[in-house]
Amino acid sequence: MRFALMTKDKPGALQTRMDNREAHLAYIADTGVVEMAGPVLDGAEQMCGSLIILEVDDLAAAQAWADNDPYAKAGLFESVTLQAWKKVVG
Repeated sequence: MRFALMTKDKPGALQTRMDNREAHLAYIADTGVVEMAGPVLDGAEQMCGSLIILEVDDLAAAQAWADNDPYAKAGLFESVTLQAWKKVVG
């Protein structure tokens, strides 16, 4: 089952994102459940959030993944949305 994890960073938190980016990318690689991912950008093309598509068994697994993301543990996010998602194109 696929889930879209959509996050918005706290204002002024770009340095927190950069400080934890390597650990976040390693977590993605190590867990093996991320189908696609990338930062969302603000008007100045600076990273200000994330969109991550997870392929996991259920919502509980998706939530556990999101909770253990180094970005989440660092307190980067102002908001987090986790929604079931159906791939139609691509």
